Amino acid sequence: MTNQQKSVSRRRFLDSITTAALAVPFLGTSAISLASPKNKLKHACIGVGGMGWHDLQNFKQHPNVQIVALCDVDAKNLQKAAELFPDARTYSDWRELLKKEDDIIDSVNVTVPDHNHFVIAYQAIQNGKHVYCQKPLCHDVAEVRKLTEASIKVGVITQLGTHHASGKGDRSAVQIIKDGVIGKIKHAYLCSNRPAAIETYRLPGPRPPKGQEVPPHLNWDLWTGTAPMRPYAPKIYHPAIWRAWQDFGTGWSGDIGCHIFDAVWKGLGLQAPTSVVAKVQESWQKSSERNGDTWPQGDHITWMFPGNEFTESDVLPVEWFDGEFYPPWEIQALFHGKPYPAESAILIGTEGALLIPHREMPVLLPENKYMDYEMPKLDDRNHYHHFVDACLGSEKTESHFAQSGPMTEAILLGTVAIRLPGTVLEWDPANMLFPNHPEANKYLQRKYRKGWSVAGF
Repeated sequence: MTNQQKSVSRRRFLDSITTAALAVPFLGTSAISLASPKNKLKHACIGVGGMGWHDLQNFKQHPNVQIVALCDVDAKNLQKAAELFPDARTYSDWRELLKKEDDIIDSVNVTVPDHNHFVIAYQAIQNGKHVYCQKPLCHDVAEVRKLTEASIKVGVITQLGTHHASGKGDRSAVQIIKDGVIGKIKHAYLCSNRPAAIETYRLPGPRPPKGQEVPPHLNWDLWTGTAPMRPYAPKIYHPAIWRAWQDFGTGWSGDIGCHIFDAVWKGLGLQAPTSVVAKVQESWQKSSERNGDTWPQGDHITWMFPGNEFTESDVLPVEWFDGEFYPPWEIQALFHGKPYPAESAILIGTEGALLIPHREMPVLLPENKYMDYEMPKLDDRNHYHHFVDACLGSEKTESHFAQSGPMTEAILLGTVAIRLPGTVLEWDPANMLFPNHPEANKYLQRKYRKGWSVAGF
């Protein structure tokens, strides 16, 4: 067979897999491997401050990773990382990195604010690079769908940054659900009520009336990227508070929701929801300055999912609570004599309940009923190292985009519902629109700033 024949044959194979995997619901649950047989993975880190520094440390610890390039729009972050890797080439613009390093690097991690996830990850995938991307996968639903399609079609190794998904706690919960230990599932309640988060990450807004001079170490134009340009202001955008703003982040549910939802999504094999509705913080809802610019400091989202072999009926309600909203007291009371975990998921089944505290082992309820139950014997895995090993030819990743993309879509539908509180939005996943509320469709895809257009966005 000639090289040309091989190329055509492989292209047809990938196209057929893509078509199957992207049918609604997403049926493709295993990533196509273009894994490198090399002993070393040549890796580039895009975003090395904050969470990017954490990601960098984890990649550094893998013996078969060679970090060859670093990128950050903040020169202080870049300098700190360069001191750790003096031989790595440094860039402030990710576009320059991908162009100059194209023949050298095998993989990248994308650890930047949400609004720039898609443009970086999409270009890396189009260049044939394996991609580790922080959560949520993208800022908008349409971006997620496009990136998921591209990752499957090109066949690169991918991993969403839900690093607890590789731990034995979440993986044990997935197995318990699939094994039917608590019977058929009737309802799911998810929450993230971390006390410090309101003051630290959830600014009430509004933005200051005037900006300030951009510090010399920060490239504000590159940081702003696809979002509308606005004046720089210290301590409310960079480095971490950007999550509070609609232009840059996806709110608390978009961020932490990916962690809390993960084991529930995988264990139940959920598909796209049929509808979503949200309640929000009253003071935010009544303030046009706030609700047009920031995310609320608390919200309650309810999705209705199609039932399946793991559910009691043909519809499964899944509820999310954060900030000033909490799961019902009768649900919290199932965890007798102990404070209910501030960040957790709980599944109510026909035979019992399963509490999945964030970062901890799951708990079967009532505890006296399941006191003799033997938990699955699973080891903790390093999520980053699992990605590296997959790139070098081992098994598929825990949170590849064909798996985590549809989950992220559902979560981000919740952020659309937040903007239209009290409105039940019916979802048509095949056509990617809300047939009962056309006005909501504008929140599925942003219009990028001039000069940043890519892939039709």
